[in-house]
Amino acid sequence: MPPHSDIVKVAIEWPGANAQLIEIDQKKPLSSIVREVCDGWSLSGSEQFALRYADGPQLYITEQSRSEMKNGTILRLAISPARAARQLLDRIQSHGIDARLEALKELAKLSADPTFATEFINMEGIGTLARLVESGTHFGEMLAFTLTAFLELMDHGIVSWDLISLSFIKQIAGYVNQPMVDVSILQRSLAILESMVLNSHSLYHRVAQDITVGQLIGHLSNQEIQTYAIALINALFLKAPEDRRQEMASTLAQKHLRSIILNHVIRGNRPIKAEMAHQLYVLQVLTFNLLEERMMTKMDPSDQAQRDIIFELRRIAFDGENDPSGTEKRKAMYTKDYKMLGFTNHVNPAMDFTQTPPGMLALDNMLYLAKLHQDTYIRIVLENSSREDKHECPFGRCAIELTRMLCEILQVGELPNEGCNDYHPMFFTHDRAWEEFFCVCIQLLNKTWKEMRATAEDFNKVMQVVREQITRALAMKPSSLDHLKGKLRGLSYSEILRLRQSERMSQDDFQSPPIIELRERIQPEILELIKQQRLNRLCEGSCFRKLGNRRRQEKFWFCRLSLNHKVLHYGDLDESPQGEVPLELLTDKIPVSDIKSVVTGKDCPHMKEKSALKQNKEVLELAFSILYDPDENLNFVAPNKYEYCVWTDGLCALLGREMGSDLTRSDLDTLISMEMKLRLLDLENIAIPEAPPPVPKEPSTYNFTYNYG
Repeated sequence: MPPHSDIVKVAIEWPGANAQLIEIDQKKPLSSIVREVCDGWSLSGSEQFALRYADGPQLYITEQSRSEMKNGTILRLAISPARAARQLLDRIQSHGIDARLEALKELAKLSADPTFATEFINMEGIGTLARLVESGTHFGEMLAFTLTAFLELMDHGIVSWDLISLSFIKQIAGYVNQPMVDVSILQRSLAILESMVLNSHSLYHRVAQDITVGQLIGHLSNQEIQTYAIALINALFLKAPEDRRQEMASTLAQKHLRSIILNHVIRGNRPIKAEMAHQLYVLQVLTFNLLEERMMTKMDPSDQAQRDIIFELRRIAFDGENDPSGTEKRKAMYTKDYKMLGFTNHVNPAMDFTQTPPGMLALDNMLYLAKLHQDTYIRIVLENSSREDKHECPFGRCAIELTRMLCEILQVGELPNEGCNDYHPMFFTHDRAWEEFFCVCIQLLNKTWKEMRATAEDFNKVMQVVREQITRALAMKPSSLDHLKGKLRGLSYSEILRLRQSERMSQDDFQSPPIIELRERIQPEILELIKQQRLNRLCEGSCFRKLGNRRRQEKFWFCRLSLNHKVLHYGDLDESPQGEVPLELLTDKIPVSDIKSVVTGKDCPHMKEKSALKQNKEVLELAFSILYDPDENLNFVAPNKYEYCVWTDGLCALLGREMGSDLTRSDLDTLISMEMKLRLLDLENIAIPEAPPPVPKEPSTYNFTYNYG
């Protein structure tokens, strides 16, 4: 008898017959198992049949994927992938419209299966679908299902996008450019064009010739296709050559893309879903990346045009009108003015802009402030020039360092991260959002300098405080630049000190011997409390997204631990749940006793094929897998760092192993510090009690509260 781990108990269905309850020996060839199932129903030609899952995506079971079958799984006997592909290919070329439509519906569903897709593609199926589209004779539902099947098949990466014909591209582009097209067709057409642009350099140029930005922007008023339209704009923006990006940005500005997104998307009457948030984030990153060239351009001290910008800064601050004098004698007298402007090099301030980053971008910001916010600029410069030397805030040096800081905070020049949704609404409220953001922040820096009564020696300390003020304000997601100003007013230097003190008090690690001994005594009970809270959170369960080629069509799945901590239940969901998912809706399960280990990051089976590109870094940091008997795994990508820590720690606690995430260590330090302070309040002197207080049975009996939600 084979080992128990090699036997899977399943039910197999066949239309019009009673289900068979069988035990599948995972060591037997799949063809033998199919033959036995066919014999049970007296079906001949077992080579024409295969097994598929009865629920969810209903994928075919292959020798490679059979290890994913679980006890209690419901399967279905179906015609083999090759036979199904041949039948569907014949039906979609039939003359009967109804038969062709039904075949395309089924094809659109089956095309998501990689096994079927391989067979269909090998029969030149993609070419057949392309010719149906190129003919221009399909409309409505029939065309929508044709495009869906085409996109699903291409997404498997079996066939190169470079093989797509020019006539097919023109036909798809025609659907996008037509004023009145069915929404379902338009969605699929935009998605196909996006995939073309992202997957083929040559197709980018063809698509860019046939698709006008104006047409794409015109689609943003339709809420059903907004995400698809912005995704295609982002793809064109991302793949455009360097010399085309600035031109494209100017076109988008002329077409008022920003204001349309602000009014129809951000301030629309629908909540912004994860995919739309991601596309807005990508657009924000690509827009800021246009600054990279200036950020990495050094100033040429011998370039008179660049030097004239510095002269203009001096003139606006001190002359108030054009200075007709251009003699070397007059320029020699500028040294004092350049010192008052806060440049490091008083004789030749052009040398201050030779370091990259921020390069010429800092000078651009300073000139924008001086010209567009002249009163603010003059006030900052003159206010500091009238202070005592030791307390003056060097405007030039501050502006250069602030520009560098803002580039780091907003990651100018970095590629967008896959799965990141961190867009800021306020950057869509102004055509010159970057420059206006700088103007707000330079005023903050000047204000903070005064509040700190800083001197030149305190420069780095001031910049650290300003960075903290800006990052804390951005984390609040201000809806406009005025809203940002309000948030920054509430984050004065004294408030930053208060926040730091509060956080320090909650994280303090007292080093005196009595405190160390008290810490050692209470650590086990605090650690046990954390373990229990982690396990309780696992019993509530979490929703995870499935990684796919196209994020808009992603599905979700849910996993939770049984209340007796003996079984992990999981199952697929059509959308992210709003509350707890009942166990009866989760069709799959793993006994905790079968779990061998928990691995993270690049050690996960589903991460070993991932590339090391920047856009995959965040996914890699949130990945973990459960390895269980016999040689199977369940793969996760946590929605955020908190859920990652909760699940990895909870699983370790479940297996009786030490928890190891950074969040656990932080929780432990915080809880121990709080508990120590409460206990020390009862002591007249800092001394260790003879025995620690008894461990309460319920967390609620503690004198402190810790919320994981």
